[in-house]
Amino acid sequence: MPELLDLNLLRVFDALLQEGSVTAASERLHLSIPATSRALGRLRRAMDDPILVRAGRGMAPTPFALRTAPRVRSLLDEAAALVVADRAVAVADLRRTFTIRINDGVAATLATAAVEATAAVAPGVTLRFVTEGSESLEALRDGSVDLDIGADDAAAPDMRTAVLYRERMAGIVRASGPLGRQRRPTLAQLCRYPHVSASRRGRARGPLDDVLAAAGLQRRVAAVVPTHAVAALLVSSSDYIGLVPHRLAQEYGKPLGLHSFPLPADLPEIEIRLLWHARLDADPAQRWLRDTLREALG
Repeated sequence: MPELLDLNLLRVFDALLQEGSVTAASERLHLSIPATSRALGRLRRAMDDPILVRAGRGMAPTPFALRTAPRVRSLLDEAAALVVADRAVAVADLRRTFTIRINDGVAATLATAAVEATAAVAPGVTLRFVTEGSESLEALRDGSVDLDIGADDAAAPDMRTAVLYRERMAGIVRASGPLGRQRRPTLAQLCRYPHVSASRRGRARGPLDDVLAAAGLQRRVAAVVPTHAVAALLVSSSDYIGLVPHRLAQEYGKPLGLHSFPLPADLPEIEIRLLWHARLDADPAQRWLRDTLREALG
């Protein structure tokens, strides 16, 4: 009969996968190396998998272990939430890594503020930012991502969301270029020069094109790049016109030699939202993180 798994074994599994060695996992768990080795043996029998295998001088997780790790992390989070749901969190004593999925346009302007706000009161906290890549909710469900910050409002009964702030797009050009002194170029002027479009999905068309079409105009998109940061760099060394989030234009426009301007079009505002799984509602550390981000970034 397979050996039953208890919560302590799952904690060992999580530490082994995060540290990649028995020695480091034992230090993390405050166990002896022999005790951690015995726990690994029990895990191998219970899961019918080696979990960690030799790879050169170190050890590497098996494919099964990699697939299982997020689910184990999620179970441990839920167990912790049951214990501490009604307790205050000692923020200064937190030793924890929070994984935040964020798009580049938001990260470029908010990452610094987020790190400074958390480090000021919780020096033991690490914010691990990962790029979007995929908007799948499974990463939030399985615990591999704690919090998502972006423009998508994913509706699902097990998800929670809150507006962080509202954003609008701004136009950018090279300050020394032909439109560098225009406070608010007209739609016709915007169509005289090539544009760079920022789209992770490779799209050249956006809301501005609908406004231009209604006015009988059309712009020429000469380049499509995956991020707003790359678009800003490209605009800074060319006569291209770019559209980027207003906060990004304000923060990096001057250092990059860019001139930003309000667009002569009534484009919809973009809601930047926090998104998290419902099981994390009661976790005081997660609540502290969300409140801190809202206060620092909202």
